[in-house]
Amino acid sequence: MRAVLYGRYSSHNQKDASIEQQFRDCREYCEKNDIKIIGEYSDRGLTGKNDKRPEFQRMIKDAAKSRFQLIVCWKVDRFARNREDAAIYKGRLRRFGVRIMYAKESIPDGPEGILLESMLEGTAEYYSANLAQNIKRGLMDNARDCKVNNGSLPLGYKKGDDSRYAIEPVGAAVVRDAFEMYASGFNVKKIIDNFNIRGVKTSSGSKFNKNSLRIMLKNERYTGVYIYGSVRIENGIPPIVDKELYDKVQAQIKKTAKAPASSWSDVDYLLTGKMFCGYCGSSMIGDTGTGKHGGKYNYYTCSKRKHKRDCSKQSIKKEWIEDAAVRETIEKVLVDEIIQKIADAAVALQERERDTSFLESLETQLKETEKSLKNLLLAIEQGIFTPTTRDRMVELEGQRDDLVLAIEEEKIKKPFFTRDQLIFWMERYRNADLTDENVRLSIIETFISAIYIFDNELRIVYNYCGESNTIIRELVTQCDKPGVSAGSTLTHKSPD
Repeated sequence: MRAVLYGRYSSHNQKDASIEQQFRDCREYCEKNDIKIIGEYSDRGLTGKNDKRPEFQRMIKDAAKSRFQLIVCWKVDRFARNREDAAIYKGRLRRFGVRIMYAKESIPDGPEGILLESMLEGTAEYYSANLAQNIKRGLMDNARDCKVNNGSLPLGYKKGDDSRYAIEPVGAAVVRDAFEMYASGFNVKKIIDNFNIRGVKTSSGSKFNKNSLRIMLKNERYTGVYIYGSVRIENGIPPIVDKELYDKVQAQIKKTAKAPASSWSDVDYLLTGKMFCGYCGSSMIGDTGTGKHGGKYNYYTCSKRKHKRDCSKQSIKKEWIEDAAVRETIEKVLVDEIIQKIADAAVALQERERDTSFLESLETQLKETEKSLKNLLLAIEQGIFTPTTRDRMVELEGQRDDLVLAIEEEKIKKPFFTRDQLIFWMERYRNADLTDENVRLSIIETFISAIYIFDNELRIVYNYCGESNTIIRELVTQCDKPGVSAGSTLTHKSPD
């Protein structure tokens, strides 16, 4: 029997077996029961209460390909802590001909086994719900006592001997530098460059960027405020910067937030880095402004026009151009003919870039081994059977089993997306919720290579080759001036 191992470990501070320990027990179980292991799947730091586990989902997909007959878990609760999910996935696995076995819980076949497994799953679900409640209660108790809860600490702090916040001197000096430099007029880029040249890292050990610096400068904890969920306690932790400096920095952040393409803007400009001025080729950057009636509006403007006043391109409303880009993609690219062309190209690319030499070598060896076995069987049928023949037969059969196992392992390591899978993945965008910012961003990032915008024309270049990879549309109504209605339309100007 060919099997894979599945392990899961949640991140809570609970008594739990590590994945390494789980797999060690599973391997011993498989060895004792003459089960061959061809792959391992593990989800670290993820709860078993839902099915949003990437390795778990990959295992279910591989099960549909009939590459293994067994899934071996450490205990019942490693597979799922939700009886509904457990029932759904077990039913699906049964249709694939795959069984689940547990290294540390013996579940017999028949009605008694079904009852026992159901009881264990119910216990796991109760334990999970009770654990979550206890953890939440414990975290809130810690918060009321100003103690450090789970998660990474802001740069400049460490966990003290009393489990409360304590200042970490090296990191605290970096925090003070950041606040003082920003308050003195240094812009974001200069501060980041300074830190990166000095080799200064964030609390996670990464280089500084605009986002990590923004989070640091807006973190009120540095003034001594303890914050956890709904709990807020003044002077709950030792301060790193004084309140006067913090307030000065916040005022400066608000001031710069009104500037074009501000790094502190809460608005997501989905076409950033992909849209360019059709006249001068400069990037179209996010900008904000206030109308005569006090309303705030967002738009893209030519960076050359904004910074150097050296381009005539009009600004264009953010919502309108993003809607146009997404709508054109859905209507003109995500059609059957184009989807099939993209799928064919993607499959061809996988074929070119996939190194199958090792897999092909294994398959060749398997063919040769099976051929030798066939010849040996013919010899036996003709009456040639000696101790040497028997030993050679055993050797070849073992070699064949090892090669089959190695081939299955190699296939699991390097998954290949089929044409049908790619088509299904692209077609799902047709019925997606286009008001969802994540969906819109996914469509733009996946399919659009560049957008060139003129005052009377829009050109969209897509991430695939061929004559139809560019759409040119005429802008009929002026829609790019701030404050003008976004009800403009696009009409066909030249062939795709």
